[in-house]
Amino acid sequence: MHAFADRVVLITGTSQGLGQFLAQRYLNEGALVFGCAIVPDETLRHDRYDFTVLDVTDEKAVAAWVQRAAKQARRIDILINNAGVASMNHSLLMPAETAKRLLLVNTLGTFIVSRECAKIMQRSKWGRIVNFSSVAVPLRLEGEAMYAAAKAANEAFTRVFAREVAAFGITCNAIGPAPIPTDLIRNVPKERIDALVGRLAVKRLGAKEDLWPTISFLTSAAADYVTGQVIYLGGVG
Repeated sequence: MHAFADRVVLITGTSQGLGQFLAQRYLNEGALVFGCAIVPDETLRHDRYDFTVLDVTDEKAVAAWVQRAAKQARRIDILINNAGVASMNHSLLMPAETAKRLLLVNTLGTFIVSRECAKIMQRSKWGRIVNFSSVAVPLRLEGEAMYAAAKAANEAFTRVFAREVAAFGITCNAIGPAPIPTDLIRNVPKERIDALVGRLAVKRLGAKEDLWPTISFLTSAAADYVTGQVIYLGGVG
């Protein structure tokens, strides 16, 4: 029997990269998956996969998406807040609009989707939410001040939100991956990536597959007593 058979999973940012990978993994495990992204998903097709073009910072659109998923599937079990944007630039050179976008997508979007999904999850007294942080927070990476600030805000939100929804049987945790070869880091200079990897205990870039054991556990029934935690991958110290 598949681990997530008949679970209803919402994942943001599924048009490519980690989001699409996670959508496929949950589909492989028997879940019904609702995905979204700001651009169309041209590659993933499955009879248990429903995709919507959506900006996670659009409050009304997010609410409509979540309500439609809940109406179609009758509940929401799992939310993965994967949607995010990155920008590497010295703070003195970063336009305010870029900084604003980092905060809106990475932090406000996580809040809006989490809030709307938790409203549905509380009806069944069960839910799993996983947010995304980054090793940029504990490593204090130069050139990523506003990105790290947005992800640090995600961590604070995760810890407090976990307490707010615990009474409804909902857990909320965060995962902070080391760099993984996706479009998010495609334009980062190799010397910067090499320097970052050199600060990890495991001296390599991450892989999409590295996320699955942690995320699958945090979204399983076995993780009922784990909430408000931030787990970094790659050995940050």
